[in-house]
Amino acid sequence: MNRCTPHLLAALILFGASASLTALPVAAQTDEATPGVRQFPKAALRGEMVVLMPPEISMNGKPGRLSPGSRIHDANNQLVLSAQLVNQRVPVNYLRDNLGQVQQVWILNGEEAKEKRPGFAETIYNFVTGSTAAPVDDGKTSYDQLPSYKQ
Repeated sequence: MNRCTPHLLAALILFGASASLTALPVAAQTDEATPGVRQFPKAALRGEMVVLMPPEISMNGKPGRLSPGSRIHDANNQLVLSAQLVNQRVPVNYLRDNLGQVQQVWILNGEEAKEKRPGFAETIYNFVTGSTAAPVDDGKTSYDQLPSYKQ
């Protein structure tokens, strides 16, 4: 009492295998792996980070420290270990924790680096126009005649 012939059984196995393979998405050939511009928190600052000796870093030329459990995201939004970035200057957006240590870091791609954000590249100008020269103390002015600040 043979219900399935060997040829029919082999054809069913091949058909099932080919149907299961064609149903899988081809993730390696999609453009989803290249992010455009990510959305960063409003409190994130811009800087240039150099990992010196983890967790010691230099942020904008000033010494700093990565917090315990800090996360570093590369340009493809994948997590990166700080040891992989030793002595590399990378443009980043970052967040600090309550102790002032760097908690979250996002390494920027070319499009994200062009965006304006508060940080190290921000230049503060203080120009006063139309005013007279500031009073100069020549050392002979009495104390009550020195300029004072309003309280």
